[in-house]
Amino acid sequence: MRARNKKKLKKLNLLEMSNPQRIQVIKEVREKLRLKIVEAKLWQQLLEAENLTINGNTVYRENQQLTGFYLRNDV
Repeated sequence: MRARNKKKLKKLNLLEMSNPQRIQVIKEVREKLRLKIVEAKLWQQLLEAENLTINGNTVYRENQQLTGFYLRNDV
């Protein structure tokens, strides 16, 4: 995940918005939170895995380092 600059975060006042705008913002926030939860659960499952196989290649076995697998964080 990327680190965010807190100065650039946009502050929204829900009380000053119209109902359709408020509903849209709430839907977007819910979706982002849902995706973060799904990602966190996936990472937790990967951490708890004894063996990790990708495309038929075992890249991790319990108590061994990852082989042939790396994460790119350029998004």
